[in-house]
Amino acid sequence: MNVSFLKAQSIRKEKQPLIVVLNNLEEKYNVRFSFTDNTIKDKLSVRPEENFSLAEVISFLKKETGLNYEILQDNFIIVRVLKQKKFSFKIQNLEEVVVTNYLTSGITKLNDGSIKIKPETLGILPGLIEPDVLQTIQAIPGVLSADETVSNINIRGGTHDQNLILWDGIKMYQSGHFFGLISAFNPYTTEQVNIFKNGTPTKFGDGVSSIIDMHLPNEIDHEFKAGMGFNLINVDGHAKIPLSNKTELQISARRSITDFINTITFEQYSKRIFQDSDLTKAKSNNSISQNENFYFYDLTAKFLYDISKKDKIRFHFFNVDNNLDYDERSNVNNKNEVLNSKLSQRSTAGSITYLRNWNNKLNTSFQIYISNYDLDATNFDIINNQRLIQENEVYDGSAKLDLSYNYNSQLKINSGYQFAEVGISNLTDVNNPPFRSYIKEVIRSHALYAEGHFLSSSAKTKVNFGGRLNYFAKFDTFIVEPRVSLSQRFLNNFRFEVLGEFKSQTASQVIDLQNDFLGIEKRRWVLANNEDIPVIKSKQLSTGIHYNKNNLLVSAEGYIKKVDGITTRSQGFQNQFQFVNSIGSYEIKGIDILLNKQFSDVFHSWISYSYSSNNYTFDELNNGKPFPNNIDIRHILTLAGTYTYNHFKLAAGFNYHTGKPSTQINVSDAITDNTIEFSNPNNDRLPDYFRVDCSATYDFDLSRKAQATVGASVWNLLNQKNILNSYYTISNENNIAKVDNESLGITPNISFRVSF
Repeated sequence: MNVSFLKAQSIRKEKQPLIVVLNNLEEKYNVRFSFTDNTIKDKLSVRPEENFSLAEVISFLKKETGLNYEILQDNFIIVRVLKQKKFSFKIQNLEEVVVTNYLTSGITKLNDGSIKIKPETLGILPGLIEPDVLQTIQAIPGVLSADETVSNINIRGGTHDQNLILWDGIKMYQSGHFFGLISAFNPYTTEQVNIFKNGTPTKFGDGVSSIIDMHLPNEIDHEFKAGMGFNLINVDGHAKIPLSNKTELQISARRSITDFINTITFEQYSKRIFQDSDLTKAKSNNSISQNENFYFYDLTAKFLYDISKKDKIRFHFFNVDNNLDYDERSNVNNKNEVLNSKLSQRSTAGSITYLRNWNNKLNTSFQIYISNYDLDATNFDIINNQRLIQENEVYDGSAKLDLSYNYNSQLKINSGYQFAEVGISNLTDVNNPPFRSYIKEVIRSHALYAEGHFLSSSAKTKVNFGGRLNYFAKFDTFIVEPRVSLSQRFLNNFRFEVLGEFKSQTASQVIDLQNDFLGIEKRRWVLANNEDIPVIKSKQLSTGIHYNKNNLLVSAEGYIKKVDGITTRSQGFQNQFQFVNSIGSYEIKGIDILLNKQFSDVFHSWISYSYSSNNYTFDELNNGKPFPNNIDIRHILTLAGTYTYNHFKLAAGFNYHTGKPSTQINVSDAITDNTIEFSNPNNDRLPDYFRVDCSATYDFDLSRKAQATVGASVWNLLNQKNILNSYYTISNENNIAKVDNESLGITPNISFRVSF
């Protein structure tokens, strides 16, 4: 008996995650399994014998897993929980998996068009050694950060403020640490993330570009889990602690090490994020030196209390803080002066959620939350004897009642009501010349929503259809937002989908001056006033077709989206429109293509390509003619591969996209009346962008209960000098100077983690 046969027999007798077993059976028997994620959660099984027929395999799996396997036509098999006695029967959620391992393990595509990410099971991605939520979603076709930050994620041509980011149902107004280079959300406490690019469920308002919906574990499993680790930027720890049979505490903390240790990763991050800011501009003046101090931290806590079998209550707390300060020293009129400039950015949020399971068909949840965002800056200009104070504060309070009614295993109805009050204030205070401006806007809104979810008995057809009715008391305005998603399977391995939505939002970010908030965090939140800042409205339609067979996925999605009510201030112009305040729109048409092939259990690869055309239309600009959007990136190409062997994981990837639009100067008449004369807006492009990343991790046991992971990564392995932004300014000598903002250079990182 040879060694390979014995090894194969040994592997076959080992229990494996059910998802792994089902994937192997799909390829061997040319069948498709459909299931909800919760159905197979934590299910294990040994592989059936090689000589089993399909009927014998199904019988074997039923005994192994305690699940029901229903074979439909076209070799389609639905996996469901076996019906229990009447008093404990619970109808399943209609969330059906379409594609597992959409890019890598832990990323799943559902039949409502959404993408689900589970950080705990996420496979390795190029350039990442930790499951950073907002870095991970940038691997999805149609998602890009034009400036490499998680605080400027562009989804199908939209700006970052057009993404609704939710943390356990709480709206977040800050998404990044290190002013955008690191996600502000701890991935080790996040159970799953749902991303909607279109066909958004009606329970979500705001976010005309996308929904990024993060969830922490919401069920008490009476199991203690904890972990801690470090990399060259921060240290962190988290724990899930059962306190009793009915209570559980989930906590996490993370803090930078940047004010203790100056690592090569920190140096590269600093060079990237502080370039072209007041900090670096002050350094260029030989008479000024700085003592910089920068750090960040975040804290989260969730308390779970199961009052009874039907009643549950959940408490949430979230706090994120970034702080930078530096001294400016100068000799003015033979007098030494030292002044301290500083910038702080923080978010604090809390909520309480009450869950009630009335019976086996009706469930309700009621949540109240408060979310606060505060951005403060004090900037001293010693040479001009000037002090500038700026503050941007957001207060968001909301109450939401959600009802879910399962009519039967095929039809589910979701409806509810949401009240929200959002107040945003902006302060500017200058001492020389004396000037003070304080503006505060408040908007109260009411929303009713309802949506039906239908899944055919064959699981071939899934339809979600509903609408949201918003009322804004300040403007006495109603806005109706229909939403739809349709998924139809045909020829067993093909699926066709149609998604559509109308959406609106009242809060957006603007840039008044490029050197606001020390030039580091330039954007400030503002509210619509229906005058110079209207309510932003969008409408989008997309269609897609997906083929999935024998570990090969081919996917193509075409879309068209139009967004009205944007302002020039929200787009960050740095050309002739920089100081113009005008209202307009943008329209984007595009297609996202993904080819994903898993060659074996160890090697996984994919290639994605996106093409889009994104154009502005402002009646008062460019003679009313459309011109390219500031983030009109026509071509995006990604190539990536992962290799897994035992406890070792390796990933490498190549990223390419065409350059952003830029505006050239009029060479023949460059400066007129101390103003730069530009040619046609966005008539040129920056050089093409490309980057190669790699990463590797290795898992091993420290003891029977403790496991460790060591990782290493290199971002921009070839040290490519990519230009992210380019613009022109007038120097003190009345000459034109060109400023180029560069991407991250070669940036290594290492990590070590322990979990138990």
